[in-house]
Amino acid sequence: MLLNHKIGLGSVQFGLNYGISNKKGQTTYDEVKEILNFACSNNIQIIDTASAYGESEEILGLLDTSRFKIVSKFLPPAENETVHFQFNESLKKLRTTKLYGYLAHRPLNLIEKNSIWNDLIKLQEQGKVQKIGFSLSDPEEYFILKKANINPDLVQVPFNYFDNRFLNIIIELKEKGCEIHTRSTFLQGLFFMDPFELGDHFEAIKSELIDLKAKYKSQLQGALIKYAANNAYIDKVILGIENLAQLK
Repeated sequence: MLLNHKIGLGSVQFGLNYGISNKKGQTTYDEVKEILNFACSNNIQIIDTASAYGESEEILGLLDTSRFKIVSKFLPPAENETVHFQFNESLKKLRTTKLYGYLAHRPLNLIEKNSIWNDLIKLQEQGKVQKIGFSLSDPEEYFILKKANINPDLVQVPFNYFDNRFLNIIIELKEKGCEIHTRSTFLQGLFFMDPFELGDHFEAIKSELIDLKAKYKSQLQGALIKYAANNAYIDKVILGIENLAQLK
């Protein structure tokens, strides 16, 4: 079974020098263009970006993003700023009039300033964004938001072979009709690094990483993607792409 339709493009590398295994820096404009063309021709529909991703939104805006569903994320608004301001800035940079998804990059800010969630609902009611929600880093964030009765249409969570912390939350949200996107499939490329060159911080996973690389060899990328994509509760697996060769 082809799982291309479950892949989404992460774009942080399009705007920043990002990733612990990234040795070439920010992806060039020409490379991004080739990546998007290849993605479109291979039934990849979602592009994930954020205002915090450096030049990512601007770079995407220079290309034809009407072929894709764009999900962006916002940071906590400044004292004299609103979510509407950040949203409109993202639209300008992306050169579009609406987004598929708009997520809180710092989800607990929705608790600290509850007017933000109401603002997101208004944007949704105005037809400017289809789905609203948040990007989670810690399971506890979800339970705090749930207690506050903040119910998302779309969430993004880390999920990979080493990190299953959100599995029960994914199941619960999916059963409520929420769309689930996962990230950190490759842990910023950690899975492909030489285990013997990793620092002491990674000591607990070194032996398992060696076993994984020995078992799957050149097919490790596919195995890691399928680990998430084969999960029936996950809608999209967001992959951080530095160049066209990686995507292919």
